[in-house]
Amino acid sequence: MFLARVTGSVVSTQKVDAMVGQKLLVVEPLRVNEKDKSELVSTGRTFICVDTVGAGEGEVVLIVQGSSARFTPQTKPLPIDCAIIGIVDSVHLGAKSIFDAKGGNE
Repeated sequence: MFLARVTGSVVSTQKVDAMVGQKLLVVEPLRVNEKDKSELVSTGRTFICVDTVGAGEGEVVLIVQGSSARFTPQTKPLPIDCAIIGIVDSVHLGAKSIFDAKGGNE
């Protein structure tokens, strides 16, 4: 699993039938800042994920890649390799909060 920030969406009117009705979101994977471990920063990469949880732009989410992306009931029949499986409320390293969706840290 990876942390990522939703940065946009993808609209595709021409696609295989299995993908009709699937919400596609652009995400940027995140990592802990190596210098001081005080925040989450972008890795500089971008992925397209199927959204299984109703995520929105700007939210930090949990993503899975590869065959793990097809382990949910919604994604099992889909030709995908990246899925959003959770919306992150907070991230803690030890006793320190480095992300809080309510705006505490970011």
